[in-house]
Amino acid sequence: MENSNMNSDRVHIIGGGMAGCEAAWQVAQAGVEVVLHEMRPHRKTDAHETDGLAELVCSNSFRSDDATGNAVGVLHEEMRKLDSIILTMADKTSVPAGGALAVDRNLFSSAVEEKITAHPLIKVEREEITSLPPEEWSNVIIATGPLTSPDLSAAIRNLTGEDDLAFFDAIAPIVHRDSINMDIAWFQSRYDKGDGKDYINCPLNEDQYTRLITAMLDAEKMDFREWEENTPYFEGCMPIEVMAERGVDTPRFGPMKPVGLTDPRTGKRPYAVVQLRQDNALGTLYNIVGFQTKMRYGPQAEVFRLIPGLENASFARLGGLHRNTFIRSPKLLDRELRLRAMPRLRFAGQMTGVEGYVESAAIGLMAGRMAACQEKGIAFELPPPETAHGALLAHITGGANAETFQPMNINFGLFPELDLGERLPDPVTGRKPRRPKGRDRKALFAERALTSLETYISAQVRQETS
Repeated sequence: MENSNMNSDRVHIIGGGMAGCEAAWQVAQAGVEVVLHEMRPHRKTDAHETDGLAELVCSNSFRSDDATGNAVGVLHEEMRKLDSIILTMADKTSVPAGGALAVDRNLFSSAVEEKITAHPLIKVEREEITSLPPEEWSNVIIATGPLTSPDLSAAIRNLTGEDDLAFFDAIAPIVHRDSINMDIAWFQSRYDKGDGKDYINCPLNEDQYTRLITAMLDAEKMDFREWEENTPYFEGCMPIEVMAERGVDTPRFGPMKPVGLTDPRTGKRPYAVVQLRQDNALGTLYNIVGFQTKMRYGPQAEVFRLIPGLENASFARLGGLHRNTFIRSPKLLDRELRLRAMPRLRFAGQMTGVEGYVESAAIGLMAGRMAACQEKGIAFELPPPETAHGALLAHITGGANAETFQPMNINFGLFPELDLGERLPDPVTGRKPRRPKGRDRKALFAERALTSLETYISAQVRQETS
């Protein structure tokens, strides 16, 4: 590791992924110098393909952008209000995805890197940090993500006395658009959301579906090392064939569900559907939604060409599998994401046990603001637990059971319950009004979160100007 004698009156961030870039941006925007350390290209990982900052290695989707009834959409909106570089650049490099926010992954990475490297208070150092940071680095954020350098990972494990918790993360394949047979496939979003044609749909009848599932289950899979064999999968990024092992119909009620779709050739709903989502701004690449896989490359291509419309598919990237690691945050971290065993180290991103691009960046956003406040000698006010940021922080720093802790996406189950007050009977019928459910209940969570965030931001502004 070079430059270990750098001045301590700055924040050091290890890891140039989603969380690290977001943290660096927040620190710099607060007027504090920051050094962002990224080991690529000097040391590569099993999943990254470039040395770009904020490279997306799995899907290109940031999931739902609905801020009125979806928890991740609320998180999107909160991040926009908090000057998130990740959401700003995602909006600028977005591609059609119905009600979701998806990006051109190459344009997105380039846009983030351009902003980061142009900031006068951010210095990017391309080097691998192979041990715990030197003592003179008094304010450090470790945002190395699920693919932490083995040496640094071992150093953290030795410090905490904890074994790594790990899970496998599978990558979906990407298909060249011009190799898709549009005589069979068609454009449509479920229930015609977004532009109504943000996905390419490949229909399957019952026989075709059964044949596909059987082929996936029979295909040769990637081998695991002995120490990986008992590693659990993250539920939100499960290989399609592992899903099928739970029951032959499981994919048909998951990523292959045909609801809200009509095959224009028949005028009917198909038995099952494989959806492809645009992966770049040019619209030349499409990823197969929900088809993360651990099948070997050769069999994988043969199996996916059984999908009607993909019989001549040309793959820009086949699916893959990599091992993710995270720490037992509820036990190891304090309320400001500092490591109890060494408080000068703060953690952010997926390593804290949040799952998803947006969640990782959100924790990076919070860690960056915490570190900036620490450097300036002012107290950091935690966001209210009613907000998406507050709910995530509360979950990983004590709300979750430390012994059974697993990666978690943002969801309304992490938010404090709604206080609806006393619900008086109707004066005419004498019946009490029904408690809001479903979409109505989610809308109340969303409205409360964004209102609470506005109050929180106003209080922060008053504090900074007083």
